[in-house]
Amino acid sequence: MLDRRRLLISTAAAAALTPLVGRADVAASTAATPAQAAEGAKMNKLFDAFIQEMIDHSPEGATGLGLDVGPRAAQRSQLDDRSLAATDDARRRTAADAASLRGIDRAVLSPADKISFDTVAYVTEGQDKAARTFDYAGGGVGAPYQVSQLTGSYQQIPDFLDSQHPVENAADAEAYLARLQAFSVALDQDSDQMRHDAGLGVAPPDFILDKALIQMAALHDLPAAKSNLVGSITRRAKAAGLTGDYEGRASKIYETAVQPAIARQIALAKDLRAKATHDAGVWRLPKGEEYYAQSLQQATTTKLSPKEVHELGLDRVAFISGQLDSDLKKLGRGQGTVGDRLRALYDDPKFQYPNTDAGKDLLLADLNKKVAAVTAKLPQYFKTLPKAPLVIKRVPKATEAGAPGGYYNGASLDGKRPGMYYINLRDTAEAPSWTLSTLTYHEGIPGHHLQISIAQEAPLPLIRRIIGFNAYQEGWALYAEQLADEIGMYADDPYGRIGYLHDALFRAVRLVVDTGYHQMRWSREQGIKYYVDHLGDKEASAVTECERYCVWPGQACSYMVGKLTWLRLRAKAKAAMGPRFDIRTFHDAALLNGAMPLDVLGDVIDGYIGG
Repeated sequence: MLDRRRLLISTAAAAALTPLVGRADVAASTAATPAQAAEGAKMNKLFDAFIQEMIDHSPEGATGLGLDVGPRAAQRSQLDDRSLAATDDARRRTAADAASLRGIDRAVLSPADKISFDTVAYVTEGQDKAARTFDYAGGGVGAPYQVSQLTGSYQQIPDFLDSQHPVENAADAEAYLARLQAFSVALDQDSDQMRHDAGLGVAPPDFILDKALIQMAALHDLPAAKSNLVGSITRRAKAAGLTGDYEGRASKIYETAVQPAIARQIALAKDLRAKATHDAGVWRLPKGEEYYAQSLQQATTTKLSPKEVHELGLDRVAFISGQLDSDLKKLGRGQGTVGDRLRALYDDPKFQYPNTDAGKDLLLADLNKKVAAVTAKLPQYFKTLPKAPLVIKRVPKATEAGAPGGYYNGASLDGKRPGMYYINLRDTAEAPSWTLSTLTYHEGIPGHHLQISIAQEAPLPLIRRIIGFNAYQEGWALYAEQLADEIGMYADDPYGRIGYLHDALFRAVRLVVDTGYHQMRWSREQGIKYYVDHLGDKEASAVTECERYCVWPGQACSYMVGKLTWLRLRAKAKAAMGPRFDIRTFHDAALLNGAMPLDVLGDVIDGYIGG
């Protein structure tokens, strides 16, 4: 997939070639004066150049979007350039993009184009500021470590090759082998960045390196015959009816290039581990407090300070804990703290699937039934529904140790690859049945799959269909969890509603722990204890989550901040429109515009209200 920071820099810079906003804004754009039209055309031409530049520099992104065909066919054999020189070039391009935007006269733009410009400027200027301020991890914010348990080529490329690189003909198979060879280069480029950052005093905490080393060893130690890097091309070439010794050729590349490169990275990580500290937060890094403040602002697309987010988290934890206390008492579970009672639900065997292949298959089948049930209700709440199908898959075994409980990868724009909701089944005890409904509504429908697919399928320019803003998207997914409750998905499933409230509490706890680590200087163990005490989750799950916050500072806060914004804007529209309010058109107004910063979303909803 596209690097998160590079995607945000470049795609945000082209965020609105022909935006769909509230009817009032559409009318204003249609009736633009000659001066407005001319300045808008200048802006749109600039944005079109930005998106082409972004795809030019990301072969992996081109594949992920299904654009590595025709004139871009050569990109199918390439991986992104992760070298220090490429990092410097990306900084220069970001600065040039920001300078070009300053050449647009915002005052002359039409109301609709001002929304587009504000979306672009918000991210591009923020990323340029970060690139000029921080000289580590590529100069962006939100992910300070080039390699961790969640970041790095070793963690990303194997899944990319297996799930996104197509193997339909001989050219595709040759391209796969070329990318497998390039994987070793990407690993060494990551290692170069690690050395550069370590020279500045930037390296992951000891416990993060420990987890990364476990996963690196799992990748390195597999013999070629058992490695999915070899098995993927072997299996898929056979399915495509291709002849040739793809297994032998892939094995040779794996043994002579990939394994030595990952061995070199393991040696480097071990050297860094010997010198690492146990401090969890980024406050210890160069300009660490500023790094966190900018990371938080980028993640939430708000001006909330770390202290304000911490206080918001404490407030929401108290409120949602009260709701859980009431619901649990109705189920005859009134003894102990809320965390104690949730812990008892986790430990209750009647909610656990067998930790076997058959048990995991049953779990996946039940998730598909939940998707079918909620899909049947969608027309009452949405005018526009996604065309792309949703596939539910296990997190790959090679990366499940450090992966989150669930995540979503969007469908390709050409319709050949469906949207994919991944669930972590390393231990089914970590995914009891009462937690699965809300996870599915979040990652699948009406959450990420619905929102992202609608944006990708909308009559928007390419850049508007692929841009991502975490607070908008994750806020929507949490809003979707609550919407599922509102439309009756838990009416006959009281324990499923406990799961919904648990996950709402989970996102409130995130606000507290993320700011606790990076602003309040909590220890790793202090964050884990707070998490377990309030949520009752198994410690293994708490460790995975809390360590995630350590390497993606601010990201976890975007969920609840985004949800509260979606709910506030919906309440505002209801109050202002009265009987004119229709939840289906509200959803269309917000979703058909694609992702955007929360402040810009507010402008779009104002346009909807006035339409």
